Amino acid sequence: MAERTALIVGASRGLGLGLVEELAARGWTVIATRRAPGTASGLTALAENSNGKVRIETLDLEESGQIDALAERLSGEMLDLLFVNAGISLGRIKAGAATREDVARLFVTNAVAPIHVAEAFLGRMRDGTGVIAMMSSGLGSVSNNFRGGADLYSASKAALNKLTRGFAAGLGDRRLTVLSISPGWVRTDMGGPNAMLSVQDSCKGVVNVVEAKAGTMAHGFYGHDGAAVGW
Repeated sequence: MAERTALIVGASRGLGLGLVEELAARGWTVIATRRAPGTASGLTALAENSNGKVRIETLDLEESGQIDALAERLSGEMLDLLFVNAGISLGRIKAGAATREDVARLFVTNAVAPIHVAEAFLGRMRDGTGVIAMMSSGLGSVSNNFRGGADLYSASKAALNKLTRGFAAGLGDRRLTVLSISPGWVRTDMGGPNAMLSVQDSCKGVVNVVEAKAGTMAHGFYGHDGAAVGW
């Protein structure tokens, strides 16, 4: 199999780090971003023991200039996968209780910045087999929302889904697969200790979805198990 290269944005810990581990184990070359130098000790250790298969870049999604700077630094790379694992949460705070500044930061980080990344790296994606994937959430499904809760976070992921769909619709002649993926309820800092899935099991499923959908030139919203999720 030809060498495949992935860029994972937001790989310091949790699902992002799990994706780097799973892809590297499958033979991918992985470029992984952390928010600031000197952070992400787990990612650093993984890179140091990867025989050059994993390397680290710095990217703070809240700084738009850093997105374009990273795209410039990686201008010589051809990517088979761009996976944006962006996500912050305001917890279960009610919409009316959140400050405008907090809401703006939430939506920029979770919805707007990932599309900026996709646009910045569009020219580096491999035509035909390239995949752009966004880490969404089952909470971002409007049709499946019967319980409420975490409404601002949910709305930011629904906004990401909408913007991703618009991005895919505007690709024109570019032959790329664009995926919105829900990782399931995972035992991370955000998902909590009672969640159903380990990071490893979720990421194994997510990478299975990416590899199965590569080359289909489709856009869809899928769970870690490959099942379609309602918009």
